[in-house]
Amino acid sequence: MTPAEFAAIRDLIHRRTGIYFDEEAAQRLSHRLADRLAARGYRTYTEYYLALQRLPAGEPEFDEIVERITTHETYFFRERYQLAAFSDEILPELRLRLRDTRTLRIWSAGCATGEEVYTIAMLILDHGGFAGWNVEVFGTDISRKVIARARQGVYGANSFREGHQRYLERHFSRADGGMYRVRDQVRALAAFGTINLVDPASLALVAPVDVIFCRNVLIYFHPDSRRSLAETFFHKLRAGGYLLLGHAESLLNVTNDFEIVSLKNDLVYRRPEMAWKRP
Repeated sequence: MTPAEFAAIRDLIHRRTGIYFDEEAAQRLSHRLADRLAARGYRTYTEYYLALQRLPAGEPEFDEIVERITTHETYFFRERYQLAAFSDEILPELRLRLRDTRTLRIWSAGCATGEEVYTIAMLILDHGGFAGWNVEVFGTDISRKVIARARQGVYGANSFREGHQRYLERHFSRADGGMYRVRDQVRALAAFGTINLVDPASLALVAPVDVIFCRNVLIYFHPDSRRSLAETFFHKLRAGGYLLLGHAESLLNVTNDFEIVSLKNDLVYRRPEMAWKRP
């Protein structure tokens, strides 16, 4: 892959997905896409790029690219301190503020194979204050393959790196091959969909929410895409809604639209109750 080929393919991927590779990642991108040249019968990356340009975004070839460039690293109860903030501080505040509507909607953006979605659902169930409420935890990812796995709700030992034996006993049943299946009461709160975070048509499918989890996603985006996504999150959140990012991520130099809330267990972002926007 020549520097010019890398730049052309990198920019095309960025426009279609928001994911950005700097120059140091040229060899890694070339390696990840090499088998697609052979599969499609192209001799050079220039031929591959010209073919990609002619394809609409929904074509299966872009699914193949997504599978090769995205990271699906996740597991249950990841970043426990943040989940403690959600369970012990955010959920009680939402229960009080939303008591009239008794509706709670949470979006896990970039949910990969679904462990985060089911973790959130378990925390809501164990909180005990949302019985009889209309609760939905909506997980989305750009990868159709990981969304299909999330909908199955069956996981192996690698998804349980944080232990939590009590959750295994309460919220999972045994499946074949030493696997664990999420119980129905947890699955009832969860929904999944394939959504591209830089595609306005996809994002239009997401209704207003009270909490957004978007952890370890922004780090792979170009700064321009981060700003655009922060804008999307601001508008998708109801006034007073919370945005929870990964521990290595922040909105510094991205946007000033959110307020920072210092909780006992974590710092989180919130759309102000009196929502405002810069002119």
